[in-house]
Amino acid sequence: MNFDQKGLKKRSMTVAYFFENIGRSLDIKLHRLNKVDEQKRRIFERDLHRPGLALAGFTNLFTYKRVQILGNTETRFLNNLDESTRRKAFSNLVNFKIPCIILTSNNKLDPELLDMATSAGIPVFGTRHSSTKTIYLLTDFLDDQFSQYQQYHGSMVDVYGVGVMLVGKSGLGKSEVALDLVERGHRLVADDAVVINRKGENVLIASGNEIVDHFMEIRGLGVVDVKAIFGIRAIRDKKVVQVVVELLEWNEEMHYERLGLDTKTTKILGVDVPLIQLPINPGKNITVIIEVVALNYLLKHYSGYVAAEALEQRIKQVINDESKQRTGRGRRYFAKDYEE
Repeated sequence: MNFDQKGLKKRSMTVAYFFENIGRSLDIKLHRLNKVDEQKRRIFERDLHRPGLALAGFTNLFTYKRVQILGNTETRFLNNLDESTRRKAFSNLVNFKIPCIILTSNNKLDPELLDMATSAGIPVFGTRHSSTKTIYLLTDFLDDQFSQYQQYHGSMVDVYGVGVMLVGKSGLGKSEVALDLVERGHRLVADDAVVINRKGENVLIASGNEIVDHFMEIRGLGVVDVKAIFGIRAIRDKKVVQVVVELLEWNEEMHYERLGLDTKTTKILGVDVPLIQLPINPGKNITVIIEVVALNYLLKHYSGYVAAEALEQRIKQVINDESKQRTGRGRRYFAKDYEE
């Protein structure tokens, strides 16, 4: 089973959105140093740039579409130039359609240079944070904003600290299983509409749809507000996707995994995720099985223990133990193995 990646879009944001939301998401404050229309400037890339070489006149490889960071080095370089040379150096920046300029460590631009940026329609911001901290915080924010994302039909639950995503055809009871897990003390991340963002090379972060949030639709009952009924401990906003459990209709002719030696995976946004396929039939307690799926994941992740491999090794050991076969002592004796 592969998740369809069609519909992925290249994100961008206006500088106005960037300025308004950066302070809400992270512990960093930017203040405006000039007044321009920030809606007309857009950010298309997650990476930042320090334009030292561009200021020195080398613009052949100038990545001008990125947010430009001017720290102590860049501002002192400009301040040590004479007036005409300083204007020429700064024009190497403003002649390009850069999204915005951020001055770190409370650095200031010469008023004449600030006017040049304003005339070019380039927003200029300042922050008290150092360049290192500013780059770290802004990169985290932009990485989240520009990460690949897709919305999937399913339910996402935190089970014993393991992010379990339930998928399958409509009507199989994904929401009911998720609700049962919540009632047993686990935490709901999202139901029906699960938004997954890819961060870095192989990290998938699941969250809920902003509209649906932590509401659930239970057929025959209606809409349920999990947060209002079970409290704040029953929900969480985000969780890493670590296991995908696909619920299947029971089919006697199908071959289902019996031992667990054949590990299956599925791709979500290009990342391989362990896949467990569970057939649904009357009398099967899916909730308990999913709890065991999470515990098995933790056992394998932290200790490398796989029950199927351990059983296989035990069988091989018994078969190869010729002395036990000759003497007939292959069965262990339990003293007083009876009830009194």
